[in-house]
Amino acid sequence: MSVQTIEQSRKKTSDLSFVPELVYFEPAALDYPKGQRIFEWAKETGIPYRMTTSHNRITNLPGDTELEQYRIAKRTLVVGIRKTLKFDTSKPSAEYAIPIATGCMAHCHYCYLQTTLGAKPYIRVYVNTDEIMDAALGYIQERLPETTRFEAACTSDPVGLEPITGSLRELIDFMGQQPNGRLRFVTKFHHVDSLLDANHNGNTRIRFSVNSKYVIKHFEPATSRFEQRIEAAAKCARAGYPIGFIIAPIIWFDGWQDGYGELIDSLDEALPPDVRTDLTFELIQHRFTKTAKSVIEKRYPKTKLEMDIEKRKYKWGRWGQGKYVYPDEQAEALRLFISERIFERFPEARIEYFT
Repeated sequence: MSVQTIEQSRKKTSDLSFVPELVYFEPAALDYPKGQRIFEWAKETGIPYRMTTSHNRITNLPGDTELEQYRIAKRTLVVGIRKTLKFDTSKPSAEYAIPIATGCMAHCHYCYLQTTLGAKPYIRVYVNTDEIMDAALGYIQERLPETTRFEAACTSDPVGLEPITGSLRELIDFMGQQPNGRLRFVTKFHHVDSLLDANHNGNTRIRFSVNSKYVIKHFEPATSRFEQRIEAAAKCARAGYPIGFIIAPIIWFDGWQDGYGELIDSLDEALPPDVRTDLTFELIQHRFTKTAKSVIEKRYPKTKLEMDIEKRKYKWGRWGQGKYVYPDEQAEALRLFISERIFERFPEARIEYFT
């Protein structure tokens, strides 16, 4: 596809946060209404498409170098069927991760998907959402009378894909009918308009990932602007959704107090008074593994992301694998400063965790 043709496609779909340059389809995905609809959309917009035997094995991506193939993969959509309906756990955010997509179109330098997705950075969406929701219902029933929470953004940013898939809207409407089910997801994108009139019944919490302007500018390419995210949060709150904010990764940089102070002040200025009674915050300091450091430096060779092992503390994880976090003194300074600012501006807010 020529540059001119791609730009024409983008103008036709200007409401989309993500317009792929190449789409792969599993043949069986076309047996589902969602798969057929995405197929027709790709043809109408002139996006080249190919067939593939499996969404897990895309081996012929274009590009002469590994870096070029990576960047093309981030603009590639793969439409398939989620065959494994056993959900992973998703602590501390939720009991389970609900799998509607894998991979993200953003280029956040620090993202853990850099390593967890390894050689599969392309974006996969699953068309068998009815089967996925049936599986979720089974998990809900197993844990009765407890409430079961599902996280929809463990391996992707589903809001960025929503104009193409509509899957979040389906999940929200479904979970709105479950007295003991709750849905959660987090996003760096602002394309929420199609969700505003969903029948959520307060059972879905939409969280927005926010950060200092320094972090957004240097480490979050291809995401919505901070102002767009806050505007979207206010829209969702007015539509009755419980909302929250994830400040992650919290990064120590020259002037971090000013940067994070400005962030909390901006939230205070933007959010209307009536949305603050059920507001949550999740605080996550920057961390990385040796594998992530190697991958990130290869994929973003000019990154300004500080990953000096000598300046970090090694913290063991629950699965026997550790990560490099800030030393206790720095971590505590970050936690105290941001927590105090949050409670100054939002005294009724709840900080769910700092990690």
